[in-house]
Amino acid sequence: MEEIRKNIDAIVVGAGPAGISAALAIRRGGKSVVVLERASNAGTKNMFGGAVYLNSIKSILPNSYLNAPYERFMAHHTYSFLNDKGSVSVKSSDYNDRTTATVMRPKFDAWLCEEAKKEGVFIAPKTLVKKLIYKNGAVVGVKTELEKYYAPIVILADGVNSLLAREIGLKCEYFPKDVVLSVKETLKLDKNILEERFHLEKGSDEGAMYEFFGGLSGFCKGDVKKKHAVTPFAIGFLYTFKDTVSIGLGVSLEDLCEYKTKPYEILEKLKSHPDVKNLIDGAVESEYSAHLIPEGGYNNLPKLYANGVMVVGDAAGLINSAHFEGTNFAIESGKLAGETAVIALNLGNYRHNILKIYEDKLKKSFIFKDMKSYRNVVETIYRRKKSMLKYYPDKMGEFFELINKVDNVPKKQKFRGFIRKIFTERSIVELFRDFKAAVKLFIDIMC
Repeated sequence: MEEIRKNIDAIVVGAGPAGISAALAIRRGGKSVVVLERASNAGTKNMFGGAVYLNSIKSILPNSYLNAPYERFMAHHTYSFLNDKGSVSVKSSDYNDRTTATVMRPKFDAWLCEEAKKEGVFIAPKTLVKKLIYKNGAVVGVKTELEKYYAPIVILADGVNSLLAREIGLKCEYFPKDVVLSVKETLKLDKNILEERFHLEKGSDEGAMYEFFGGLSGFCKGDVKKKHAVTPFAIGFLYTFKDTVSIGLGVSLEDLCEYKTKPYEILEKLKSHPDVKNLIDGAVESEYSAHLIPEGGYNNLPKLYANGVMVVGDAAGLINSAHFEGTNFAIESGKLAGETAVIALNLGNYRHNILKIYEDKLKKSFIFKDMKSYRNVVETIYRRKKSMLKYYPDKMGEFFELINKVDNVPKKQKFRGFIRKIFTERSIVELFRDFKAAVKLFIDIMC
């Protein structure tokens, strides 16, 4: 028999970082809140590359954020441009940087939930929300498989595929061009070997992360009899944990559909590159996972609120994939939505004109400012992917080969030959388009 739960000030759907952040803000405002989570344990259905940002966690848990189950702190960050012969890498190290750390989502999300429970947040696991409940044009609760929950405020933190946000018309169906599929393997690697291989201080919690650009061309499009090589829009990553590494990439769903390529095939190509292969040599696969990432960006943000309801985190498309930022956006947006819910509850007004405060807060936050600055990055790289993910990584490799090779040929002659080759291989029009795209991105981000 269906039960009815009432006398709740707010309902949060989803117990990820966005949902827990929202629930904490509501509870600290003196209101009751219940978090409904479909999984048996928070985090078991979540997947991401591996890093969280401590400043965002500190903003909601200032007294306990250092106690989270961090794996390694990212002291080394390497940008690696892959080509067929090798790579060109830029490495940045800061041994005192403890602002970014890898975590295992099941452990980390479970810790967040326990911290929230200490403050009076009620969390209901194994509770799948099926529909929203409406009255007089407003959301007034949710219907699960077994029960109905009523509250004047509902916050949707149920991830990129939020069916509830679609149900109420706050977001439309995603097109393949608006979504990246992130695929990841977790590989077991002896701790001592891991620390030696990644040049980490022995026995420390130092960590390293890599971003890989290029090195993935060669896939075939169309009929095998008329096949030609293509360059998929895909960027790779690697993170170190205590005794594992995660290796993966984000690949355009549109390219997967158009090229009829499997994501694991592209991941295998990344893993087979000599630079990457050496990093994971001897590691044993322990897990494979995949997750959709919204790539619509600032130019395609959905509506974030309606009467009685707000949308946060991935469900709202709040992400900066250029910097692999998602959890910090989720936490901040959840906090701002929770603060708005408290304002609405105090006023006794849950209509859209009050919940608009949430959007106003977002516009003043780093989330909207960063998303606006990076609004054209992904689209530009996608449109110029043959240049940015194939041609220029290859040219970088050729340039450094030219510098490093001693062959009794005058350097001036080699440099001039390199420049002539660029203008022979690539038209002035294409070079101008690449330059124009780079300048536009620089202006967007810096101005």
